[in-house]
Amino acid sequence: MKKRLFLSLLSLLFVGLSWSQCPMCKAALTSGRATGKNKYERQVGDGINKGILFLMSVPYVLVAGAGFAFYQSNLKKKVKR
Repeated sequence: MKKRLFLSLLSLLFVGLSWSQCPMCKAALTSGRATGKNKYERQVGDGINKGILFLMSVPYVLVAGAGFAFYQSNLKKKVKR
């Protein structure tokens, strides 16, 4: 139980690092950034960051759904006994 609590707290501390991206994406975005009114306006970069986070979250949602379904099926088996 203590290990799970520690890992949960540790993961909450590193939430801010999840806004990073791969070096190639960062290089492509910083070279084409001067498209808006302001030279450093981040129109494209914010969309890319959100897209990366969205794509990264899909496997975790699928695994969590499968885990929940497995938990529910085991719970029903225990109730029947």
